[in-house]
Amino acid sequence: MKNTLKKAWHSALIIIKLVVPIYIIADILYYYNILSYISFIFEPITSFLELPKEAALAIVSGIFLNLYAAIAFAAPLDMTSFEWSILAIFLGVCHSLLVENAIMKKLGISVMYSYLLRFFGGLIIAKSATFIPKEFFESAKEQTSFVAPSYNSFSELLMHSLFNATILTLKIIVLITVLIIIMDFIKNLSFIKKASKNLSTPFSIFIGLFLGITYGAGVLINEVKSLSKAEIFYIASFLMICHSIIEDTLLFVLFGANFWIVVAIRVIWAIVLAYILTWLYKRLFS
Repeated sequence: MKNTLKKAWHSALIIIKLVVPIYIIADILYYYNILSYISFIFEPITSFLELPKEAALAIVSGIFLNLYAAIAFAAPLDMTSFEWSILAIFLGVCHSLLVENAIMKKLGISVMYSYLLRFFGGLIIAKSATFIPKEFFESAKEQTSFVAPSYNSFSELLMHSLFNATILTLKIIVLITVLIIIMDFIKNLSFIKKASKNLSTPFSIFIGLFLGITYGAGVLINEVKSLSKAEIFYIASFLMICHSIIEDTLLFVLFGANFWIVVAIRVIWAIVLAYILTWLYKRLFS
């Protein structure tokens, strides 16, 4: 428990350092309409995913940094449940590429393959969710253009932004702390420890699905020789589409994303794409 709480405290510090300043910067950018000068660059992506153009910074920061940064940029936007769900699906697949693709490389997976699968896979998977009737999304409402709130002074903007950033940070810290405690409990279960010594494809997928790429791939890296290349390819392809399914999704649920739709879409697509891509891999390289 002591180690778990230390890990939670370390995560909390990272969240505070990251979320608060980015949230305030996002508020300033939105208020002074600075994004209008650069958002057109990413408009094809936001338009394709039926997201407001102001979500561009959330997408870019999520791809190259992490989900905390993405949420800090997206939180000030008045997005619908539908839009939060689409963003959750895309960034659930395509986030922290620099770090997580480096982990995939240690498993023998091509970096180029990882980037292409996660970016274009994320676009296709998120786009498929836009065809779901909006009535299926909780508290769905018609998409509207983002309108920056009005403030009497810059200091009022900063105070309002700091207050909202603090509330957001506390919500994320509570959620992450609870999840860290639960995940550490799962990791220390005796049958999990025993199973990790005798790797199988289902177990590897289970670990990555719930505990994330870093932990799931970490287990694989130590025992990679016990699995065939096709098995490694299948597991890696599945996990790049669908990993840390509970933690990542709940971060977006805080703002209205539909948990069941996000999870179902990612799991179904992960199974389908991993199967098809592995079949092609065997045909081409076996």
